[in-house]
Amino acid sequence: KFVIIKVEKCKTENDAKKICFSIANSPLVKTAIAGEDPNWGRIVMAIGKAKVKIKLNKLNINIGPHKIIENGKISPNYKESDVAEYMKSLEIKINIQIGRGKKEFEVYTMDLTKKYIEINADYRT
Repeated sequence: KFVIIKVEKCKTENDAKKICFSIANSPLVKTAIAGEDPNWGRIVMAIGKAKVKIKLNKLNINIGPHKIIENGKISPNYKESDVAEYMKSLEIKINIQIGRGKKEFEVYTMDLTKKYIEINADYRT
C-alpha cells in the first residue's frame, strides 16, 4: 500500500518532519496498515516517540476521510468498521494536526508485509 502522512499545525517544519518520519518509519504502523487494522494507538505512539511538544487538547487524527481523534479525544463519530473498510484501499492517507502553529510536512511510505520481510530476509541465501 502507498501511504501519505501529512502533519500540520506544528510550531516548526522540523517538528512536523520529525512526527511524519516517526510514523512513516514505525514498523508497528506499517504492519497495521498491511493488516488493514485501524490501530490508531500505534499512530499516537509514533507521535509521542517523536518527542515533539503537542497540545493534546488540539490533536486531530484522520485516516482517510474518517476522524479518529478530535481535540485530543476519540471522535464521537468514529466507527472502526468504516476505517477498516477504508484501509483495504491501495492508497492510505493519514492526516494529523498538532495545534501548535502553522508549519507542515508530508512524507510517503509503504506498508510492511510478511512477503516484503521474507524477500528482504532471504534474498542472499
